[in-house]
Amino acid sequence: MATAVSRAGWVFQTRPVWPGGSGRGGGRALRRARVLMRRDIAAGQTFAAAFVRADRSLFAALAGGRPLIDPVLPRLSHAADHGLLWWGVAGALGATKGRRRPAAARGLIGLGVASLIANGPAKFVFRRDRPPTHGIPPLRRLSRDLSTFSFPSGHAASAAAFATGVALDAPAAAVPVAALAAAVAFSRVYVGVHYPGDVLAGVALGVGAGLLTTKVMPRRPWAPARASPASAWAPALPDGEGLTVVVNSRSGQGHHDDLVAVLRADLPRARVIEVGPSDDMNDVLAKAAASARVLGIAGGDGSINSAAQVAIARGTPLAVFPAGTLNHFAADLGLAGAGDTVQAIRAGTAVAVDLGRADGISAKFDRISRIFVNTASLGGYPDMVALRERHERRLGKWPSMVIALSWVLRHESPFDVEIDGEQRRVWLIFVGNGVYHPDGFAPTYRSRLDESQLDLRVVDAAAPLARARLIGAVLTGRLGRSRVYEQRTVERVLIASRQPGALPFACDGEVTEGVDRIVIAPSAARLIVYRPRRAGEV
Repeated sequence: MATAVSRAGWVFQTRPVWPGGSGRGGGRALRRARVLMRRDIAAGQTFAAAFVRADRSLFAALAGGRPLIDPVLPRLSHAADHGLLWWGVAGALGATKGRRRPAAARGLIGLGVASLIANGPAKFVFRRDRPPTHGIPPLRRLSRDLSTFSFPSGHAASAAAFATGVALDAPAAAVPVAALAAAVAFSRVYVGVHYPGDVLAGVALGVGAGLLTTKVMPRRPWAPARASPASAWAPALPDGEGLTVVVNSRSGQGHHDDLVAVLRADLPRARVIEVGPSDDMNDVLAKAAASARVLGIAGGDGSINSAAQVAIARGTPLAVFPAGTLNHFAADLGLAGAGDTVQAIRAGTAVAVDLGRADGISAKFDRISRIFVNTASLGGYPDMVALRERHERRLGKWPSMVIALSWVLRHESPFDVEIDGEQRRVWLIFVGNGVYHPDGFAPTYRSRLDESQLDLRVVDAAAPLARARLIGAVLTGRLGRSRVYEQRTVERVLIASRQPGALPFACDGEVTEGVDRIVIAPSAARLIVYRPRRAGEV
């Protein structure tokens, strides 16, 4: 197969080799195919030559024109070397709350994919030489000449991938990030190290890499989970009279002065109790609920679990003010901050949500009974959650889950249990209050909070090469199809230990003393919780 190299360094195929035909008809068809192929190649070469001419002309106009903002763009271009600029932006986004944290993690994942492709196989395949620098003003030039190939631009690919990843989770934050990415991409032409075509190809590659992250890091939908309206059981408290809010100062990163200020300003007649490190949360909640029409809780999922126990026992509506690190329950409710809860309390709008219930025998053979708003888990899952949450604030949920799962599979021992009468050897058991999405072992969100079902997920340890197969399935986004992973929807599950010692057990991330056997099912009671009225709710 012969090849020809154009003046711009592009490689073209000029003489394809076809398998021989048999007979007179086969020979004519082969000759006709060769003629058509030559025409196609000639057309492709003509188009490529026109593209190269236009690309070089535009490069000369942009890179050799009058100075625009020297020396800002050269410095910006240098700052983006090796993705350092985007790591800094990711750190700034990760220091905030809300969707900016997963947006930063998604952006970095997209950056890694785009950089790997652009600076590896793509440059090797196309092998385009760098533009000549003799026409570039000295003030713009980089301090050193680049020896790598030009097409596509790795800087443009990384910038576009990071901006696309951020846009998928935090559109508002993506506006300045996209502007910065565009400046970086343009700077590569401006300093004379790339043709405009290189940059456009890099941007296209980066956008594709950013979109590809949804295959391994699923997005949480913007719409809150569906729940049954229950405003009739939640009084409207325009000034907060009758509301007692317990603020857990230990939740999240602490320093809830802004939240307390919002409560005192918007609900001036509400009673606010701040729980310190030496206070007993359950005792404070019980005393608060005894004299309140509505119990409020400001904290994370563990604090909400404790408050829900008291609210159900007292028959009191619950007002949730997100103040934890991750706030999974509040996110499913659609509560972005204290303002949403204040709005619902003033208007008296609420929903009824399901609770899970776990009843059984503890490690000390005492009866236990717990409810949970999010998840219950056995085995190494509590350790995995703790490790995941340690990294999640910086890396996002999916990368942190991969790290945590790898650690658990390396350090934790599998255990023998009986699940609904079937003896199993497993690593992890997850039970969700409601059906979680997406499929795979990084359950992220629920689309409904009122379907009275459980989401059971089990990681099997008996299959050959179970660890390697599981990690491979997680990394490729195919966990839902792996034989070592089981996921199904159930209405009730009975789990019993088949080994010496108790099974580690946790509700909403809070680890208990362990259980010998336990029955998990939807609770007969539903929790009334304040939420602003959504479209379609009455």
